[in-house]
Amino acid sequence: MDFSIVLAMAAPPGGEGGAGGGILGMLPMFAIIFGIFYFMIIRPQQKRMKEQQALLGSVQRTDKVVLSSGLHGVVHEVEEGAVLVEIAKNVVVKVEKSAIQSVTKIDK
Repeated sequence: MDFSIVLAMAAPPGGEGGAGGGILGMLPMFAIIFGIFYFMIIRPQQKRMKEQQALLGSVQRTDKVVLSSGLHGVVHEVEEGAVLVEIAKNVVVKVEKSAIQSVTKIDK
């Protein structure tokens, strides 16, 4: 068998193109992966969090809400970090604002 082709393709002795060049060559690849990760995962999640915070900040009395537990109710009173929600006639429960999944405004 003729191994001259394999030997010609092998790296030359002496360490040219060693580990230092390999790390520098990988930096652009890591930057591209981080950019994809940022635009596909981090940025959309930050946008959803801002929308959720705006939604919770706009909750008012008489709004219909759906809680994370699946309960539906009407906002009875808004407090600093919690909301009193009427889930049945004369049944009012106190829940954290973060438990609110969606809000529907009721026109008077």
